[in-house]
Amino acid sequence: MKLSDWLERNRWVWSLIGVLVLWAILSALTSRFSLHSLSGVAVSASFLTIVALGQMLVVTTGRGNIDLSIASVLTLSAYASIVVTQGVDGRLPLALATVVGIGLVTGAVNALLVVAVRIPAIIATLATGYILATGTLIANRWAAGFSVSPLLKTLTAGRVEGVPIMLIIALIAVAGAGFLLRRTVYGRRLSAVGQNERAAELAGIRTGRVITAAFLASSVLAALTGLLLGAYVGGAFLEMGTPYLLQSVGAVVLGGSLIFGGSSTALGTFFGSLLLVLIVTTMQIAGLPPGTQDIVQGLAVIAVLALAGGGAVRRRRAAVPPAAALGAGRA
Repeated sequence: MKLSDWLERNRWVWSLIGVLVLWAILSALTSRFSLHSLSGVAVSASFLTIVALGQMLVVTTGRGNIDLSIASVLTLSAYASIVVTQGVDGRLPLALATVVGIGLVTGAVNALLVVAVRIPAIIATLATGYILATGTLIANRWAAGFSVSPLLKTLTAGRVEGVPIMLIIALIAVAGAGFLLRRTVYGRRLSAVGQNERAAELAGIRTGRVITAAFLASSVLAALTGLLLGAYVGGAFLEMGTPYLLQSVGAVVLGGSLIFGGSSTALGTFFGSLLLVLIVTTMQIAGLPPGTQDIVQGLAVIAVLALAGGGAVRRRRAAVPPAAALGAGRA
């Protein structure tokens, strides 16, 4: 196998290289060349990874599908978990059920609008997010004075043999998503729908169910992240999930998943999350203002999208026979 073919099959390598390079830069700026310098970054990347895995599934469905409701789902779930638990571990099952319920309802509404009503995903999920934002404002009044669950706090901030528990949770989620994509019937159907929805329908795949499952998973993972993030920071606040909107898409793209659908990598999404957090951390240490940090993140995503789009055009041209291409040009 040629190196170019191997790199095409394992696009996550580029994000891993970026992580190693930025880790070296970050270590030089902080005068520490050790894995310890990655500890805080790994925890932040763990929260982003869980959200990005759900976003990855939606992106894989193709048609430019992106879930813009995850920021509101995350924030509302953080508030809901605090209101329900009231700092008592015994109320965690009820809080978990509430949070998962928020995710399922939101995902179902998104899927209904996209699959049944045929509204573009960007518009449908953005509208759903606005509706949830109203619920967040109401929950903000109720959550005042409540504390987080001690068990959840330990789960999100604790360590096992020096390894953050959140990192372990994120890696388990990555392994599960990777298995889903590569080893299950649903994963193969998801890729088929993303590559060509019409062809998938003709092959007997119920594309609506495949897309619906992706939106459900995205919302549930965002809701669970809100539950965990609220415990980690010790509360909830408005606009809590906003940073995860662009970053979830950025992590998916930087990790090597194709933004136009059909091919994704869970491992790449993890490295993309780590790379994105490292980019932000490096800029913060360098003293760049927040506005400049947003610009750099946006440029990084645009650059990867441009490279991915150019590669796709080259592959399509290579796949078209010269005579067919000539005939198409004359037409």
